[in-house]
Amino acid sequence: MNDKIKLLRNFCIIAHIDHGKSTLADRLIEYTNTVNEKQMRSQILDDMDLERERGITIKSHPISIDYKHNKTTYTLNLIDTPGHVDFSYEVSRSLAACEGALLLVDATQGVEAQTVTNAYLAIEAGLEIIPIINKIDMKNANVDSVKGQVQDLLGCSEEEILCISAHKGIGIELVFDSIINNIPYPKINTEINGARALIFDCVYDKYRGVISYVKLFNGKISKGMTAKYFINDSLHEILEVGKLKLNKYALDSLNEGEVGYVITNNKDVSDIKVGDTMTVVENPTTKELEGYQEIKPMVFSGIYPVDNNDFDNLRQSLEKLKINDSSLSFEPNSSTALGFGFRCGFLGPLHLEIIQERLEREYNLDLITTAPNVNYKVDQHDGKTIDIDNPSDMPETTEIKAIFEPIIRAEIITPSDFIGGIMKLSLDRRGIYKETKYITPEKAQLIFEIPLGEIIFDFFEKLKSISRGYASFDYEIIQQKESKLQKLDILISGEQVDALSVIVHRDKAYRQGSELCKKLKKEIKRHQFMIPIQASVGNKIIARESINALRKNVTAKCYGGDISRKRKLLEKQKAGKKRMKQVGNVEIPQSAFLAVLKNEDN
Repeated sequence: MNDKIKLLRNFCIIAHIDHGKSTLADRLIEYTNTVNEKQMRSQILDDMDLERERGITIKSHPISIDYKHNKTTYTLNLIDTPGHVDFSYEVSRSLAACEGALLLVDATQGVEAQTVTNAYLAIEAGLEIIPIINKIDMKNANVDSVKGQVQDLLGCSEEEILCISAHKGIGIELVFDSIINNIPYPKINTEINGARALIFDCVYDKYRGVISYVKLFNGKISKGMTAKYFINDSLHEILEVGKLKLNKYALDSLNEGEVGYVITNNKDVSDIKVGDTMTVVENPTTKELEGYQEIKPMVFSGIYPVDNNDFDNLRQSLEKLKINDSSLSFEPNSSTALGFGFRCGFLGPLHLEIIQERLEREYNLDLITTAPNVNYKVDQHDGKTIDIDNPSDMPETTEIKAIFEPIIRAEIITPSDFIGGIMKLSLDRRGIYKETKYITPEKAQLIFEIPLGEIIFDFFEKLKSISRGYASFDYEIIQQKESKLQKLDILISGEQVDALSVIVHRDKAYRQGSELCKKLKKEIKRHQFMIPIQASVGNKIIARESINALRKNVTAKCYGGDISRKRKLLEKQKAGKKRMKQVGNVEIPQSAFLAVLKNEDN
């Protein structure tokens, strides 16, 4: 074994959102002078303005740090990971490239939902976990209580827990010492021949093409070799390999145990799959690394340009985003109400929100987004099973035998005072209560099984509102379950508006139909003719609202005289209104489509 491998430490930082993950990464980089003072800035590993504004990591950012410990220089590879549940697969691949993890917990907030989930992911991956309590300098820090929560979660002793302040730089040296002493160096399986590297992320550079971030488990990868993959049969010449500082640092080769990047002559990011195994033609392996999964979108929504002339711009913008985000899927779609657009698939509600915001900010597009839907499985009477992610594709009621929807296991961690309100919210969303665990007397963990379709609208916002911002939420999809679902259509002036159709539970159809009609009545302006707004299930109208016509007083000029003169004018106006209703178009504003997204609960 190469002695240099004993000086390697590959680790990641895992934490709940806003527990100080990016700040700790900043301090580790700053402490080792990896970046000079002029280059240093807050949240240095977060490239996007959106990441810095929201305080979340969307894409993982590896960086190599050199640290001197007892006169020996160690190479520490920090693999930053996304923290949100929507990106859990990317987190699992990043964990697979590490031997250890720093589990960061906020001293003012304690253990949160994603703290628990990420800790379990790290334990399943067999990582050495270093528990760290951050923000000990805060006035409302409750270090003793949080220590007890961490001990219950990990089963560790109090002495193993490090107490630091990443913001003030307190205890950073203790973190380095713990990384060196507790995280093992990479172990190499000598029974496997050939080069094997895990692709844990990839990005696209418009000048250099696709750049793969890899952890080498066996063998060596050098410039000039030919890369080969297990998921597809494509071959690419390797133009450059190296390690990742803030910028890329080219090397002659990457050796086993090391983390770095590989640049090939490939220009299509869809050829590279996160989680795939890379080998080389010159020294191939027959044994791929385990754990690869095809990333499947879970939430679907239609995205349309407000101005139909922007359709080509939207298509080009989506293609550019997909280059750096292979989990985004889209296909052309047309709507009678909104014109031409795209039906897009996302990993979850946050992923949808981020893509929409990036399209609007980075590409200056004005967009209308339809109500998000999940993927339903429909068994038909003819024996066929089809997948439905767009309500307008739902077969006729007479053709449907059964409809299955995805169910999640929802984990909510909240202060005990808000349990009642959260129980009501979850049960109103067709949740099934499973259990309550008390982390401390003041903090509880609630477990529910809830249909995924019930949480993608505004569940998280309502949860935060009920708990005054203190509750945290995490979920995983566990099964497909048969349910009484049906398509709810909206008709405006007798015409079905396909973009406003939603799939709802049978028991909620009337209430949601009535609410939608009332919302649309507020949003659609009055026209010269009366506009009926109706909600229907199949051929049955279940709710209706009417927008009265703008009326001109045509009899104002008549004073005195025969009543037949006034009647003649009114009949003439009535005929004109009838003709206008037949040929006139109802203008539906963007706010009407946004109103559908606001799912009000009683």
